[in-house]
Amino acid sequence: MKKRIFIWMGIISLLIVAGCSQLSTSAGDDKDKQHTEKKEDVEEQSKETDVQENQAKTDTDKSKKSEQATAQHEKESDDRTEKPQYELTDNWSIQPIDDQAKENVVLLTIDDAPDKHALEMANTLKELDAKAIFFVNGHFLEREEQKQILKKIHDMGFLIGNHTYHHQALVDATKEEQKKEIVSLNDLIEEIIGERPKFFRAPNGQNTDYSKQIAKEEGMLLMNWSYGYDWNEEYMDEDALADIMVNTELLGNGSNLLMHDREWTAKALEEIVSGLRGKGYEIVDPGLIKTADE
Repeated sequence: MKKRIFIWMGIISLLIVAGCSQLSTSAGDDKDKQHTEKKEDVEEQSKETDVQENQAKTDTDKSKKSEQATAQHEKESDDRTEKPQYELTDNWSIQPIDDQAKENVVLLTIDDAPDKHALEMANTLKELDAKAIFFVNGHFLEREEQKQILKKIHDMGFLIGNHTYHHQALVDATKEEQKKEIVSLNDLIEEIIGERPKFFRAPNGQNTDYSKQIAKEEGMLLMNWSYGYDWNEEYMDEDALADIMVNTELLGNGSNLLMHDREWTAKALEEIVSGLRGKGYEIVDPGLIKTADE
């Protein structure tokens, strides 16, 4: 009897030890599992933190670039609001208002923008640190991408002028048509760049008494030019055009140079600016020209 009791007690002890061992193993497995899960959570949180930090860095970089662009544009806007140093003469050249301004300057103007090459021309001028007026037409501003090009040109520091909406000959238009050609474009330009033009150039330089009146009411200075050649077939070549623009006998202090948004003009532009400077002329900032409302 005692022997059986001892046997049963041994069996029970073995069962208890086996149960405790299984519980210990299970607890260990659970602990390992919890540790693994915790490690995975930490790694996932670390990844999320890295993503958030990278996004924050990207947002900061974008913000800095935006602030720099805004500051540059504000600086250029401030430059354009300096006291006028030049005025337009009766023969469309510019001359110093006082002795403080330099005489050996020329003005660059580009018509029929932004057709196909205006942004390229603006980039070239920007690299050369040369200012200009871009006279635009409304029919080149009807698509969103064209509007964005004009905004880029303006944000680069270039002044925008009115060259009528459809480039219609004003001498052949009614008063109502003339007003629409001029004012509707001013409205569109203001919508795109946030300001109305201060310069007006009629197609082919042909104004009427009424177009002059409208330009005055709109606070714009009438502007034609001293010389230009890029619409003549013999100068539809970059080398020929660069040569005549720099070596014409019409070049002089205050000359008002007319160019257009054309492929050959875009290619010749750098050589034209370099050639003018090589002859001792500086490219004037049109923001320093006295306008109709000043």
